[in-house]
Amino acid sequence: MSDVHEEKDYFWFYIGGLIAVTIILVLMLKADETKHLASGAVAQSQAEVFSKIENKHQNNSK
Repeated sequence: MSDVHEEKDYFWFYIGGLIAVTIILVLMLKADETKHLASGAVAQSQAEVFSKIENKHQNNSK
């Protein structure tokens, strides 16, 4: 009788798991990086800057 057992190759399972973990981490980091956009702080800051620039141009042209 043969006592030789075939060893299963889990290489592709490791690669698939690594890819899945990488995708999950990227999505989590992307969500964390874009949190500030939902608050409207960027739009408010841009509006303030543009209004100051416009006021400066109006004062310089007088």
